[in-house]
Amino acid sequence: MSDRHLITEWLARAHPVPRQADAEWANHGVALLPLGVRFDALRVPAPRIHAAIGSDDRGTVGKALEGWLHGPVVRDVRTGSGLYYVLIAPDAPWEGPAERLGQGIYLGVPRIDNEVSPVTYWAVQPERPGHLCDPAHLAALLSTAEPLEAIES
Repeated sequence: MSDRHLITEWLARAHPVPRQADAEWANHGVALLPLGVRFDALRVPAPRIHAAIGSDDRGTVGKALEGWLHGPVVRDVRTGSGLYYVLIAPDAPWEGPAERLGQGIYLGVPRIDNEVSPVTYWAVQPERPGHLCDPAHLAALLSTAEPLEAIES
């Protein structure tokens, strides 16, 4: 069984009806998965991520996020400049500036493949089932954005 298949299976099991998640990925490229089961998400506005990284180039941002966070990140560009969703463990501590989303919230999670949806895609794909971001790494990354924003003002 491939890593991609194992990751997809792990993500689908976050859904109360995993086959529905599979069908949503097959039909729409994105499945709505409940948070608070296998993972939570930290919602970060794109300008904040881009300021911390010093770029808004998709490839540059993806590589930088992979290097800083070492875990999966979803990008959603449906609104304005967009949002990043950093996937973390439901019990991981978080007191940073990003909004934590958990129990009772659904997140549009893209299919695991190389296809890119025009609105939602993996900025950083999961490496293996259950591997999530450490919120301390996101806090460190976001702390670099604050001095840059102050200089630009």
